[in-house]
Formats: sequence, C-alpha cells, structure tokens
Amino acid sequence: MLDILSRRAAWVTAADLARDLGVTTRSIRSYAAALGDVVESGANGYRVRPEEYAAFLEEEGASESAPSGSPQQRLVFLVRRLLDEPDGIDVYETAESLFVSDSTIESDLTRMRGLLGGTELSLERSGPIVRLTGPEIARRKLLSRLFRDEMRQGVVDVARIQEAFDSRGLADFKSDLVGMLDARGFFVNEYGINDVLLHMAVALDRVAKDRPLPAVEEPETSETIRSLAGELGELIRRHFDTELDPTELRYLAILMRTRVIAPGAGRDTVSEFVADEDLEVVRGIVARASTEYLVDLRDENFIVRLTLHVQNLVARAHEKTYSRNPLTRSIKSSYPMIYELAVYIASRLQAAEGIEVNDDEIAYIAMHVGAYLEQQSRRRDAVTCAVVCPNYYDMHILLRERLESALGDDLDITAVITSADADWDRFDADLVLTTIDPRGRRENTVIVQPFLTETDIEHIRQAVVRIRRQRRRARIKNELLEYFDESLFLHNFYARDPITLIRAVGERMIAAGAIDQDYVDRTIEREQMSSTAFTDSLAVPHAMDMTAKRTAIAIVVNDTAMDWGDARVNVIAFIAFSAGGRASFQTVFDQFVEVFSDREAVLGLIRRADTFTAFIDELVRMIDS
Repeated sequence: MLDILSRRAAWVTAADLARDLGVTTRSIRSYAAALGDVVESGANGYRVRPEEYAAFLEEEGASESAPSGSPQQRLVFLVRRLLDEPDGIDVYETAESLFVSDSTIESDLTRMRGLLGGTELSLERSGPIVRLTGPEIARRKLLSRLFRDEMRQGVVDVARIQEAFDSRGLADFKSDLVGMLDARGFFVNEYGINDVLLHMAVALDRVAKDRPLPAVEEPETSETIRSLAGELGELIRRHFDTELDPTELRYLAILMRTRVIAPGAGRDTVSEFVADEDLEVVRGIVARASTEYLVDLRDENFIVRLTLHVQNLVARAHEKTYSRNPLTRSIKSSYPMIYELAVYIASRLQAAEGIEVNDDEIAYIAMHVGAYLEQQSRRRDAVTCAVVCPNYYDMHILLRERLESALGDDLDITAVITSADADWDRFDADLVLTTIDPRGRRENTVIVQPFLTETDIEHIRQAVVRIRRQRRRARIKNELLEYFDESLFLHNFYARDPITLIRAVGERMIAAGAIDQDYVDRTIEREQMSSTAFTDSLAVPHAMDMTAKRTAIAIVVNDTAMDWGDARVNVIAFIAFSAGGRASFQTVFDQFVEVFSDREAVLGLIRRADTFTAFIDELVRMIDS
C-alpha cells in the first residue's frame, strides 16, 4: 500500500487501494492505522506525508539489522549467518537467540530453499545443524541479490551499501573511480555503477572473513580488462588499505566493463570494442524492427552504440546477473511504443543468442531506442504559432527572439502580426500568442507580456502540451472506434491468470474471423517476454508480428481487478493488427495507452461501461477530455 501511495502524488481512495491490492476497504483502514503518521487520511482518501515517509525509510533501513522483526528480515539474517559459518548453524540455538519458535525457523528454512533455486547453492541438514554448500561466487551473488531486493524502487544506494557491509569511504571511492573512467574517455552508466560497488563491497567483506574466490589460471583477457583491473586494485588499496588478488580484480573489472562503461565520443568504437559478427546480428534485428514498426533505426552510429550495449547484455544474460533499471516502470507506462520496439529487439536477441532478457534489460534497450528517436523527431511535433505584438520600435523582434530561444523545439512561429487591428478569425496557426486583448475568450490563445516572463513561458508550455494531446487524439479517434466490435466486448469476464484470459478472448477473436490460432500463440509468447500491463489499470496483450486477418480490438472491462504481471488491471484490450494496419499501429498503440493513463477517467469508465454502447461513450469522452 505504501509503495502505491509513494508513486502517486494525488489522493488515492480506499476503494482504489483495495482494488489494487485485492483486499477489502476495511483492510486498507487497518493498514493506514498501522502506518500511523506516514500516511495522511481525509475525505478524498489517503496520501503519503513526504517528510514522515522519508523518515520512515531511514528508520526502516536502520532497523534491518534487527533480525527478529519481519519474516524477510529473519530470512536475510539466516542467509548471512549461513554464509559466514562454514560449519553451519544450530536450528534450535538460532530460534532461541531470535526469540521465535523452532517451527518458525523451520518455515524460514523452507522459504530459503525456494530462494536458492537456480543459484548452485543448497542446504544440507544433519540433525539440528544446517549448512549452506556451493561455490563462493554463487554465495556472493546471493548476498548482492538479497541486498538489492531490499531496496525500494530498485535503486541501490551507496550510503546503504556502506552501512550494510561496513565499507566506509565508498562514496569517496566512487568519486575517484568515476574520475578515473572519465579520464580514460569512457561514458559511465550511473544506474549501473552502484550495482558494481555493491559487488565490490561484498568482495571486500568476504575477503576480510577469509572467504576469497578460488584462484584460477588467468584466462586470455583484453587489454581493457587488464588495465581496468590494475587501476581498480590501486584505488582499492588507497581507499580501503586492502589487497585483492588478480582473480578478484579481474571479476570486478569484467563487471565494470559489462555494466558501467561504454567508449566515449571520438573513440574508434567499431575496431576496438565491437565484433563484426555482433554488428551484423544487430543490423539484421534493427532492419526487421524498422520494417515491422515503420520507424527508421538504420543509422550506423545508433547501431554501433546498441551493439556495444548488446554485447554486454549477452555477457550478463549468460551469467544470469542482469542490471537493475530503476526507470523500468516509468519507461513502460510513459513510452509504450518505444518499450514495444525494445521488446521486439529483445525477442530477436533471445532467439539469436539463446539467452533470456528481463524487463530491466528491455528498459535499457528502450532507453537507447528512445534517445535516438527523440533526436530524429524533436521538431516533427512542433506547434505552429502566430504572434500578435503591435509595432513599437523593435519590440516584436525581441519577443520573437525570446520565444525561439526559450521554446524553439516546441514552437514553429509562422506569422508575426504587428498591427493592433488583427483579424482574429483568420489565423490558421495551432496557437496564438498575443500582447493585447484577443477580444473575448478564444481557444488556444495565450496572453503574454511584451517582455516574456517565466510565468508566460510556463503558460505557453502548458498550451503546447494540451494542443499536442488534442491533435494526437483527434488523429486516432475515428480510426480507433472502427476497430471495436460489439461481439468482442466482454464485461466482468475473468480468468485465473493472463495466459488463460488471452486464450479465452483469443477463441472469440478467432470465431469473429479476426485472427487465427497462430496469432494467439504469438500473443502468449509476447506476454511471456514482458507483461503487457502498461498502466495500473490496463493490459494490452498482442503479438509482435502484425499477422492478423483483419485489425480488431477485443475489450474486457471488469469491476474487480485481476493480477497481470506485477500490476492489477480492470481493462484488457487484446489488440490484433493486420499487415494493412501496420501504419496505424504506432499511433493507435501509444495513444490508446495514454488515454488509459488517467486513473480517474479509467475508474469512471469501469463504473459506467457495463455495455458496449456505454464503453464507446466513455472512451469518446476520455479521448475528447
């Protein structure tokens, strides 16, 4: 509940929270009472008190060393004890020291066995003694994973690493490390560097406890890895007065190379860092993505940068040590089409390299794709603008220059009218900016000062955002409504899980002649790649290939939310696009998700859309709002 409230700035009603969490409003009231001053309650629902929430997070971090609190805290404590005690721990003595029953510890050990699945670690039991067995590298990965899982929103914080592993001076070490990498001409991924610092803190902690990695004969490594290992060793000696052996340093250098750094501008990236065969794989995937989604990604600099990222991603995937991305949720909900392109690229990488790509890694691909597309489209969505500023010396020139300086990427000034007798009805620009009274209230007209103020700029930006939204939604309104079919509208239609619901709705779409069974199978394949719950209320299952017999959208509207990935959704839109509808997919997909991002509007639709006609009426109202 606290996570939901912390992500939303506005009030959230008890009914909404109950729907999201799958509990009763009575439970919500109990949770709010348990949270005390951290949550403010009122006639409009609940919201977080920012200062109290910050204090709560600090307190929670400080209390995590107390193992007898929650089951999760006990589990972490038990894992740390088992990692530190090669001869094992006594179950009964441990229960007594934690002031819990023997059966509670037995239950914790059962949960731990589930946690160890796929880690090369296992529990061995001999009477009351339990031991953890497995290689040292797997133990370290488990420690890092437990620590990351405790971090809210997936952000690994340097201060918390220092506290958990008693690595004082880590912040200063990070500053010197970034300085060293900058001096060597590397770009540094700030989202990944703290994750590597966590691995380093774990390594220092384990070496101090006489648990080093087993020495191995030095494999053939690149000059970059060797020199990074040498400089890392020097920095660690200077900051922590500790010597790490070559095996430890080489492991940390590889982590640095695959998670944190990329060659900077001006370096010979192709010859030095990119293998020709990897470039060819990425070129092929990008070409197919460009054709499938009608976007132009075939730029050599973009492909080289993406290939650099892909090489590191493949290395991480083979090791099952994925990078965390704290922006995954916001990228997915704010840029659904870019995320969808990234899913397509990731799916082709999976097939080509025999790996799995998770949501966080997909979001990193989306960041590469989004940055490139943003550069290409910065001026395409400019709002046309007419400026009315009666002539007085060169005031209209100064105003235009100020507008272009402050809002050049957002505005395309098509006319400057210097007469006080402007014909207001003849303007065909999207927006009119005027220093004089526009003779009554006029839509998309903003009055500004002759010498533009920051308040004026903010008002213009708000108008530009509104006009762009109106323009986008007007483009899709008629097109979108054509794709709905009363026979494919379902109210309060439930299934035990997303895959079952996709199959059930898919059967109806097959019967309607929109798709075949292969499209259903490909939709399930896409869902298994990454959940299609793009907002807190909406899931949009679909196949990655546009192979439907005809373009259609099946809609499910449920009063009670169902689990869908890590979200709970009330509206499911099964989208099927044919090859002929390819040109519309990008616009319709993006705008459909945007329309459903307004939480209040969606709740109104859920309450009122109990028939197909009511759904269409509500959808039109949402688009026009």
